[in-house]
Amino acid sequence: MSVAFVKEESAETAAETLLPDRPVSPHPNLVTQAGLEGLTRQLEEAREAYQTANVVEDVNERRRQAAGPLRDLRYFTERVRTAQVMPEPLTSEVVAFGSTVTFSREDGRVQRYRIVGEDEADPKAGTISYVSPVARQLMGKRVGDLVSVGGQELELLAIS
Repeated sequence: MSVAFVKEESAETAAETLLPDRPVSPHPNLVTQAGLEGLTRQLEEAREAYQTANVVEDVNERRRQAAGPLRDLRYFTERVRTAQVMPEPLTSEVVAFGSTVTFSREDGRVQRYRIVGEDEADPKAGTISYVSPVARQLMGKRVGDLVSVGGQELELLAIS
């Protein structure tokens, strides 16, 4: 058979099918129970997307469609494997992983966040990662304590 009839992958197609792994945090993978459930759900969604992509007949298109789900599958498999479910805080005396904190900023804004794992953090939804600068400064603090974050002073108003 002549090479004129052989479909060769271009460098562009190869780049589309060999996606780099998603970065994995060097910090312990602490999660809430809800966070573990979210990771497990995302792992299953990645598995389903990968299986769906594998039924595409054209080999190049199959590789293109499977690249993202395969990368996600590797990432979420590792995150579920390394997840350390943290118990709910036993007290609201001091800030701990899983606490919901309310604090005021120097400019008068009052903010409220729950401290959670990295994969479940979403500031717009009211959650921040336990490794974020704000959470790191608030851990172990009590209502009324002041902390400095990014040159700004925060006052801890409530813990729940």
